[in-house]
This record gives sequence, C-alpha cells and structure tokens, in this order.
Amino acid sequence: MLIGIARRSDRYVPMETIASGLITTEAGLKGDHKGSKFAKRQITIMAIEDWHAALVDLALTSELSLDLPWTVRRANLLTQGLRLPRARGAILRVGDVELKVEAQLLPCSRMDQAYNGLRKALHPNWRGGLACSVSNGGVISLQDEVIVLHHPPERTRQLP
Repeated sequence: MLIGIARRSDRYVPMETIASGLITTEAGLKGDHKGSKFAKRQITIMAIEDWHAALVDLALTSELSLDLPWTVRRANLLTQGLRLPRARGAILRVGDVELKVEAQLLPCSRMDQAYNGLRKALHPNWRGGLACSVSNGGVISLQDEVIVLHHPPERTRQLP
C-alpha cells in the first residue's frame, strides 16, 4: 500500500508531502525537480519496513531513540506491507501507474548530514530504495495498492 508521497521543487529544499500526485512518462512526479532530468530515476520508492530497519541499525550504534521522518531519505513514494523487488527490470504498479526498476537507490553523503551513520544503515539489501522509470503515467493517491507485476531473479554481489 502507498502510505507516502513526497516531492521537492529544487535542490536543497525540504520535501513536501502530498496526498495525491500526477506521474508522467516525461517528468515523473509533477512538481519534483528530478523526474524530468534523469530518465532512469524519474521516481524513487522506498518501503517503510526498510526505513525502520535502517533506523534500528542506527539506534544500535547510538544511545538515542531515533524517529527520523522518512522524507529525510528524499524518496518520492513510501510503501508498506510489500517487500520491494531487489532486481533491475522489475515492474511495479502503484494505482494505475507502472514503474520499471532501473537500479538500487544508493544513499549519498547527504544522508550522513541528516544523521551520522544513516548512509551506511541504508546501504545493505537495497534499503535505500529503488530508482524507477515511468512506463505508464497517471494519478496516484495515498492508500493506492502497490503490486509487483514482474519480479526478475534477485542478484546479490558476492565478494571474491
């Protein structure tokens, strides 16, 4: 289920949460500055379960109770109750919108600016989310169903 939608109009501005939004094949989420710039990163999506796992890891390394909002991650969509595929080429449907997974969304140094160690906590097992292109656009809203239409085999990197 879709439990969060967020966008930002420019670099270095806070994320704006919205209840619904238009997603297009040309520009990603309307009002988000990145969708039209990066064809393979028009929409970013993360699972709340992965966000919580990262926060648990952070809490284990600090003496603080962490309650960082998911928008710190700067993802466009937040899901709940579905393990997101960890494979390029997977196809997701959010409401009437279809998204193709292009890559693992790797956390950047800005995560450590938000909270020291967050970048490392988001890195394992695709916790940082997915970078997607838009195959079919449409309007999405909170509470929309999120389903995996195509799930290629997952690949993990093995160290030599």
